[in-house]
Amino acid sequence: MLNKLFSYFSQDIAIDLGTANSLVYVRGRGIVINEPSVVAINQKTGQILAIGEEAKRMVGRTPTHIVATRPLVKGVISDFEVTEQMLRYFIEKVHKRRFILTPRPRVIVGIPCGVTEVEKKAVQDAARSAGAREVYLIEQPMAAAIGARLPVQEAGGNFIVDIGGGTTEVAIISLGGLVLSKSLRIAGDKLNEDIILYAQEEYKLLIGERTAEEIKIGIGSAYPLKERAEMPLRGRNLITGLPEEIIVSDEDIRRALEKSVKQIVQAITGAVEETPPELLADIMHKGIYLAGGGSLLKGLDRLILQETRMPTKIVEDPLTAVVRGAGMVLENLDELHEVLVETGYEEPPK
Repeated sequence: MLNKLFSYFSQDIAIDLGTANSLVYVRGRGIVINEPSVVAINQKTGQILAIGEEAKRMVGRTPTHIVATRPLVKGVISDFEVTEQMLRYFIEKVHKRRFILTPRPRVIVGIPCGVTEVEKKAVQDAARSAGAREVYLIEQPMAAAIGARLPVQEAGGNFIVDIGGGTTEVAIISLGGLVLSKSLRIAGDKLNEDIILYAQEEYKLLIGERTAEEIKIGIGSAYPLKERAEMPLRGRNLITGLPEEIIVSDEDIRRALEKSVKQIVQAITGAVEETPPELLADIMHKGIYLAGGGSLLKGLDRLILQETRMPTKIVEDPLTAVVRGAGMVLENLDELHEVLVETGYEEPPK
């Protein structure tokens, strides 16, 4: 009884600690935070000025001594102290109660598959330092598959592709484990970089990351659209130094993204080729499931269908699939503890 009461007051949480966005699920309440993984720091004093949405609004608009930074790069921690502060911000934001002594929460954190033991320990240490009493890790494609309500614990193949901000995770799941997994450091952020580079090389135009992302969301595509689409691209001419606006089409942006999209598709077709025949038969029937913000790139599902000849579906609400899956594990730790990552630093819950 005391343990249940302790657990109730501690508001256990699941976190999708993403390169671009971080989402927080609170046990019994659902998703309560969805904010950019950005932290604004005063470099003169070392003081953290803003975290999340407020910090993202500062990107490119601050004095030189104030820097808006992302503490995670390609899905792993690049700045331990800033990540700890960001986690502390999330934990404190959902943990404000009227009680003087509030128990520290249990936390499940989604991580890319294929990270090293050192990187796993960095995530655990950062979460503990931020106020967690127990930290469990779950691989993002596993969490995404659970969030998509795929039967991951059954003896059948489940093919999930999670395209986030920093990494693309390709995984075949059966009997509660990853049979095969690939982690590619090409995802949403790389597509933004491709558009920035294309604007520089083709039009001698310097644009920012936010502009590139708006163009990607607006007219970016992996497969020819039914109707031609255009958008204005505004930036600074690298030759004259003056502001300039040009009109770009979906075909222009598709050409800019082509190389990176091809690498993502090759990772998927490579996983298909390596899949055991018994599981491949299941996947041919069920299809390939796409999760993460990158899965919303127009026509990507059609391109994968064309290249793999398998049904390809975007999961419901792909942006929140990982945190919903981690939240489902949090709600059912006893039944789903086998899907958690064994790190050697902590025993899974009994």
